[in-house]
Amino acid sequence: MNKSNISVGLDIGTTKIVAMVGKKNEFNKVEILGIGKSKSLGVHRGVVNNITQTIQSIQQAIDEAKTISGEEIDEVVVGIAGQHIRSLQHSDYITRSNPEDVIGQEDVELLIHGHKLVMLPGEEIIHVLPQEFKVDGQAEIKEPIGMYGGRLEANFHVVVGQVSSIKNIGRCIKSAGLSMGNITLEPLASSEAVLSQEEKEAGVALIDIGGGYH
Repeated sequence: MNKSNISVGLDIGTTKIVAMVGKKNEFNKVEILGIGKSKSLGVHRGVVNNITQTIQSIQQAIDEAKTISGEEIDEVVVGIAGQHIRSLQHSDYITRSNPEDVIGQEDVELLIHGHKLVMLPGEEIIHVLPQEFKVDGQAEIKEPIGMYGGRLEANFHVVVGQVSSIKNIGRCIKSAGLSMGNITLEPLASSEAVLSQEEKEAGVALIDIGGGYH
């Protein structure tokens, strides 16, 4: 089996920890190979408050997912949520050196990663999500690549979290014998899995409540 097609998602929740192993099939859809669950004993409202218990719960979920899927698990994509997460709106722009060239992916990357955003002490950026672009003042552009223009602007939705909370999750992953391939905000991952593009544009809201907010 081609290991490059295998992906593992790890949801570190307040009530349970879930590991899910999947692979892309010939239709470019994810086929679930195995799921492992364990009771979450060291997490409260999405924040790790007991490192040892969280490590044990991660290992239990991963071992079950390994057994069911028959796959070795070395790297995981970790879902993050919790009370330390906040989001904000941000706008920024770049002035392109040569407006006679069409806008390319490198221009978009420069705009996304070169933003001048002031955050609170102890925070780091998790996601920068472009919502709308402007090219030379023309608004409501969803995809600017391939267009001509000297000034490229965008409105962003920025998700930030506490550095210490993210590091604690990383430590638990490493101590469980795994590497953390990426971090993704859990409500975003849920929306990608559940909502179609048409539903998103129509304004459908997906509510991810979780077990720690009762």
